[in-house]
Amino acid sequence: GLGAANNPGLMSEIGRITAAEMAATGIYWNYAPAVSVPQDIRWGRTYEGYSENTDLVVSLAVPYLQGLQGDSIGAPETVMGTPKHYVGDGGTAFGSSTTEDYLLDQGNTQVDGTTLRTVHLPPYTAAIDAGARSIMISFSSWNGLKMHGNENLITDILKEELGFDGLVVSDWAGIDQVDPDYYTAVVTAINAGIDMNMVPYDYADFMDTMLEAVENGDISMERIDEAVSQILTIKMELGLFEWPYANPDLLDQVGSETHRAAARESVAQSAVLLKNEGPAPLPLSPDLPTLFVAGSAADDIGIQSGGWTIEWQGSEGAITEGTTILEGIEAAVGSNTTVIYHARANFGDLSDGEPVVCIAAVGEKPYAEGHGDVAEPVLPALDQRVLEQMQESCDQLTVVLVSGRPLIISEQIDNWDAVVVAWLPGTEGQGVADVLFGARPFSGKLPYTWPRSIKQLPFDFETLDPSEPFFPLGFGLTAD
Repeated sequence: GLGAANNPGLMSEIGRITAAEMAATGIYWNYAPAVSVPQDIRWGRTYEGYSENTDLVVSLAVPYLQGLQGDSIGAPETVMGTPKHYVGDGGTAFGSSTTEDYLLDQGNTQVDGTTLRTVHLPPYTAAIDAGARSIMISFSSWNGLKMHGNENLITDILKEELGFDGLVVSDWAGIDQVDPDYYTAVVTAINAGIDMNMVPYDYADFMDTMLEAVENGDISMERIDEAVSQILTIKMELGLFEWPYANPDLLDQVGSETHRAAARESVAQSAVLLKNEGPAPLPLSPDLPTLFVAGSAADDIGIQSGGWTIEWQGSEGAITEGTTILEGIEAAVGSNTTVIYHARANFGDLSDGEPVVCIAAVGEKPYAEGHGDVAEPVLPALDQRVLEQMQESCDQLTVVLVSGRPLIISEQIDNWDAVVVAWLPGTEGQGVADVLFGARPFSGKLPYTWPRSIKQLPFDFETLDPSEPFFPLGFGLTAD
């Protein structure tokens, strides 16, 4: 969504707001931004990347990082960012993952060195130049070698060639995947240049294994000293020895009206208008006599928010405070407008002489990481049935897509009058209503190429003719 908004100034403000709310809770290390450059939208982490386009990722990730860190990561209202996942996590080949039943996530990026350097490495170069002090390693592999054990990419390129002198941290138990033998995995990863191992479970086993490797001479004291020096240096820069606690002076900013207004504006700027036809094109009049609203995503904060919200995989339902798209619509219409809502569009007979105007908010259920890997990104069957029912009874049908990536809609879109891509608007459904009713203009442009069919995936962006996809990168209508 933020890739669609494409507003570097807004990214900086989002970073600043995020830092202030984090500092209020006593957490001074943010595992973001994800500077992935997703090349295949079937990947479950597509929504963590700003775009398939490297330049767009750089232009948005840098100001966000600067917003988080401010002029100093030791200031009371700033936090340390973490560009991730180094490097090439967005380029994994379909079917190459060996983790659980994942299809792309944690898989193998099968590209040559030139492609790795031109597509996936530039965001890290830019982030380092912008003051990045920690970088997280990717679960993925490059041509069969796990990134957590790739000394050439971590030490030779990241630390020496790019000059990164900050903290290199593993992903969640990422070292464990380097080799089936845990001792070998620990030795290989630490010698490759990882300074801190994220150990979610048996930390004692890791400590014992590492100490054994040092005693055996398989990990040198020089490497240990280097890693510990980096960790302590970062803690000193953050000021954690002087003030390791939360900043209570910032508590009143958490969820404040000002911060939610910025989030609402972000939602409005991110919405992309793909189609706008029919007897009552967008923006809709707020003074309609009656408006029918349906769809699984219309009144569900959890679906709006997607994964990584409250829980790892997210969840449907009222999992956090906020405004649903339905509530935003109800607040946007006039006092004489009747809004009738039914998730499954069971409205009965709608013919009362007036044009039947409808909004359907449909989309993906929450997911995160490899659990969101799919062979074909399409609307859920229930939402498709809702749309089929509404197509027959609505004179004007506006479809709002809530999803973490483009969905295959080429065979259905002719039955819809208007199509709005809302991405994952989170808690601020009012921002979606703002563009539907003209309080804010449509300005979002597609940060991903929208496929016409599953057969086109993955795209070869170097040879792609702009006429081949359903909608090209950068597409977006206005409602003028």
